[in-house]
Amino acid sequence: MRSDRTASFETDWDHLKPEHRREFREVVRANFVPACDAWATAQAAREHYVWPKSLGVSAIVNGGDIMEMTWSFASPERRATFHLAREDGNWVCVWRRIGDHGVFRIP
Repeated sequence: MRSDRTASFETDWDHLKPEHRREFREVVRANFVPACDAWATAQAAREHYVWPKSLGVSAIVNGGDIMEMTWSFASPERRATFHLAREDGNWVCVWRRIGDHGVFRIP
């Protein structure tokens, strides 16, 4: 699954510590991308999909199609918001915000 980033995500990214950037990349490569692929397969088959608990993925209340992933439960928790969209017949993960619980103010 291809990914894209909003300007807000890029700004948030610039404020992350290098070790938090590294952790995020590792979680995305090892766990999130395979989970997104499984989600897309379930969507194609019109089946319900349950995200792995280790990713802490859930819909944001009143957020439309915006979801969140808690990619580290260590204090402070580190979270990212995203939505999944169709582009040219393919699914794309659009990363919206990244940081701590504050990303929910404007997800």
